[in-house]
Amino acid sequence: MFRTTLKAGIRNFWKNKSYSFLNILGLSIGIACAGLIFLWVEDETSFDSVNLKKGRLYMVMNNWPFSEHFSTYENTPGLMGPAMKKDIPGITNTCRTTEGQSTQLVVIGNKSVYAGGVYADSSLFSMFTITFLQGTAANAFAQTHSMVITEKAARKFFGDDKNVLGRTVRLDNKQDYQITGIVKDLPENNSIQFEWLVPFDIFYKENSWLSNWDSNGILTMAELDESAHPEAIDLQLHDYIKKRVPKTIVSSFLFPMKDWHLRSDFENGKPTGKGRIQYVHMFSLIAWIILFLACINFMNLATARSEKRAKEVGVRKVLGSGRGKLITQFISEALFLAFLSVIVGILIMMISLPFFNTLAQKHLSLNLTDPVHLLSLFGITVICGIVAGSYPSLYLSSFNPVFVLKGIKLKSGSAALVRRGLVVMQFSVSIVLIICTIIIFQQIEHVRNRKLGYDINNQIVMDLQGNMGKQFNAIKQDLLNTGVVENAALTDHETIYGGDNSDHYSWEGKDPNMTYIISWRNISPELLSTNGIKVVLGRDFYPDPVLDSNNIIITESLAKLMKKANPIGAVIDNKYTIVGMVKDFVYGNMFGNTPDPLIFFCNPNYQDESLMYIRIKKQVNTEKAVAQIETVIKKDNPLYPFQYRFVDEQFNQMFLSEMLVSKLSRVFAVLAICISCLGLFGLAAFTAERRTKEIGIRKVLGAGVMRLAGMLSGEFMKLIGISSLIAFPIAWYAMHSWLQNYAYHITISWWVFVAAGAASIIIALITISFQTIRAAILNPIISLRSE
Repeated sequence: MFRTTLKAGIRNFWKNKSYSFLNILGLSIGIACAGLIFLWVEDETSFDSVNLKKGRLYMVMNNWPFSEHFSTYENTPGLMGPAMKKDIPGITNTCRTTEGQSTQLVVIGNKSVYAGGVYADSSLFSMFTITFLQGTAANAFAQTHSMVITEKAARKFFGDDKNVLGRTVRLDNKQDYQITGIVKDLPENNSIQFEWLVPFDIFYKENSWLSNWDSNGILTMAELDESAHPEAIDLQLHDYIKKRVPKTIVSSFLFPMKDWHLRSDFENGKPTGKGRIQYVHMFSLIAWIILFLACINFMNLATARSEKRAKEVGVRKVLGSGRGKLITQFISEALFLAFLSVIVGILIMMISLPFFNTLAQKHLSLNLTDPVHLLSLFGITVICGIVAGSYPSLYLSSFNPVFVLKGIKLKSGSAALVRRGLVVMQFSVSIVLIICTIIIFQQIEHVRNRKLGYDINNQIVMDLQGNMGKQFNAIKQDLLNTGVVENAALTDHETIYGGDNSDHYSWEGKDPNMTYIISWRNISPELLSTNGIKVVLGRDFYPDPVLDSNNIIITESLAKLMKKANPIGAVIDNKYTIVGMVKDFVYGNMFGNTPDPLIFFCNPNYQDESLMYIRIKKQVNTEKAVAQIETVIKKDNPLYPFQYRFVDEQFNQMFLSEMLVSKLSRVFAVLAICISCLGLFGLAAFTAERRTKEIGIRKVLGAGVMRLAGMLSGEFMKLIGISSLIAFPIAWYAMHSWLQNYAYHITISWWVFVAAGAASIIIALITISFQTIRAAILNPIISLRSE
């Protein structure tokens, strides 16, 4: 049976090579596209799966009240972790780490490299799955200045030398650390990332503010007992900080590790269940839709060729083949084509995977030896074969052998209706994707091009290293002397991100029953002008920071909170006088409508700052300017390699998820259109072939080429028009719902739908024009020769 089916499948393949090629090409593109999406989905949904205790690990989150809403942060007091473990039953362990990776200079003998690391409690090794290749978890932090590094870091620091335990490196040119362990590199889809780890106690001793319950700045994670109930622990955590700091109203709760990556959105202090999981759902749906479009191609072309196989069906039935046997035969042929399509699809995936990885910023691999991947490919083969071959097999097997063999023309009305319906479905999906792609792109550009309240262009930012803070005035003067630098300034937080915040600020007329969170930043006097932040009332800080040590500048949003149209001269905390007000600028949440209130303090102690902003003159060549800046920095700070970031590139990094969606949606929209056009091309060829004699007669009777081409194209244009009418409301509803996730968003324009409909018609015309014009210009003598 298998050999007979295989022979029949191969025979039918060669007999209808052009149509078989279109089928395989359409299916293989669909399979490759879906396969790449599923690889991405697999990576996203398997985040943190390397951790065996994933189901018992939680992040401690804090809700802070702002003027009209609650905001959720993962920053906690330095004392919270050990206290929770001691006070709350059900918490078996806690771990404190610094937030994100701290990039610092690591000196190994005469070699210096930058590497990202984390200060962490030793409990990290038991809570998270971290595999030691050298050394042990028990002895990793046995001494204060110990360092654990990854395999990658070991190669980065020591090259091919395998004997690195006990070796010494210097961190930030300040303190020597002994290598006490090498751990296996963590997968990229893991929340905990580092090149080096050192004991948290070092960070704790260097930052005295960590011993205050009302200061937040580190991450606290908790491991729960298997029998513990997170809801019960949340009840105890709610007022945990307030009991120690009565004047605060911050509340805490546990956030499970299984939601860290995919469901990290919060609204008014509560998890929404949204986040990257929405993209996972969206792209999974797109993958299945594209597969379905590819299957529709097969169904369309198979039913269109039905009359060509009518006699075959008739003969088989006369020779005793029942309908069930015929259905099995045609389904088997579809499975054979699906199998070939999977093979071609795998080849396409292999070729396109490097480009897809670049686009998605991942390092995915096909890993065809993985049983899950093999089973998935088998499943796709079966699904595509059955879905694509189901209707054609049922339709072909229903032919009456008497009518077929007598040459009586078969009624094909139902098949034609199904073909039209499938074409409408294909192009409806394609038009929806075109519209969604345009609107997603518009939304991203809308946010990226909004008025930020500062100038991100021609600006670089760098971490203060060594004595740069102490020598800032000299460095600044040297930079200005180059002639390429307009200004330079210091700050403790990057302008486009959030800052420290507090709920302790008070002023005259403040409602004593209300508590507000207000962000604050320490800056040097030049920062506002360097960033391009405009002072709208009062003045900027004086060049000498000592003169403004008790003066502050606030944003418009804080003035509104204080209910003062002109806040100049007002006093905050009975100590700080407001001397200036700047226009609200966008920071932190780029999609928000109203920025949170903010205070700028003029800090005379530059050693407390951590960042330097440098504005390059507009007319200067950026590459040459950076080279001159590097010369100055190296002269004044020779022990540290020059390292910097462009502010506009940092800004673009804040839209990685949205830009990924935009790029992928464009790719998938193009692929969906290509797949639809492959089917349309085949149907146009079949239609022209069926009507060859009719065309010949019409030409003899005087019909012109354009009229004939229009006649052949007219039916398809009607179908595209119907597709547009179906697609428009679906696309509007989908995009309207998506835009509601953003407070700052565009209004959907009518021209997007017109443009998408027009584009689909033009694409369809281009697709079928070759076949229609070819049929229209055919010599009528050739068309009518058999008559």
